[in-house]
Amino acid sequence: MRQSSFALNIREWCDKAEGAIDDTLRAIVIELGSAIIRATPVDTGRARGSWQFSLDTPSVGQVDNPDQEGAETIAKLAAEANKLTAGQTAYIVSTLVYMIELEYGHSTQAPEGMVRTTIAHFQKIVRDAAAEHRV
Repeated sequence: MRQSSFALNIREWCDKAEGAIDDTLRAIVIELGSAIIRATPVDTGRARGSWQFSLDTPSVGQVDNPDQEGAETIAKLAAEANKLTAGQTAYIVSTLVYMIELEYGHSTQAPEGMVRTTIAHFQKIVRDAAAEHRV
């Protein structure tokens, strides 16, 4: 049986909406992760390079890849985050032993932390991503 034009239009809209949801989630995760990485204080670059992205289970291994600018770490995060689909859980973690101290003011470069300051802007990040990927 052939579908009606109306049914096809609804199906096309649903497909677009599904894609927009995934694109919005990806944009949110990439912006959150990028902001955290950019806010991470830099001495050797070890802290910036220690951030890891994973889907469905948090990373537990330690990364020793100094990244002064954060560009390589952000690129890795974005490449992995682009695999994210609705229903999955995204993790952005650092297992660096002194990361908690950095988050809670040990560095004069980021006395208010990295994660807490980024989360303070969460609603704006979500609004901006949703507006960009609206159907």
